[in-house]
Amino acid sequence: MAVEEFLTIVLGLPEVTQNDRHPKLTGFRVRDKGFCYLDEAEGTLMLKATREEQAALVAENPEVFAPSWAGGRFAWVEIDLARVDPEELAELVTEAWRLSAPKRLADTINTP
Repeated sequence: MAVEEFLTIVLGLPEVTQNDRHPKLTGFRVRDKGFCYLDEAEGTLMLKATREEQAALVAENPEVFAPSWAGGRFAWVEIDLARVDPEELAELVTEAWRLSAPKRLADTINTP
């Protein structure tokens, strides 16, 4: 998946803002809560997920998904943009957004 395709997905979600303060990563937030980080130079994303989702994705397809940071009930999964299925990525980005969005806002969209 190209970076432009990813940007269309993530910026198409309600109330998403882009944050370019980090020198290497572009962050994406909903109501000031981060849920996704893009490393364009490396062609990778880090997405918020549950610990169970992170483990399942890595076990299912370690060439595409790698574990990243984990704390509390959430974990982050690193994704290789060049190898990920676009439909699966759209679902994962939407779910990461839902984990950070307030419930009322999260309920305004259906999962792709």
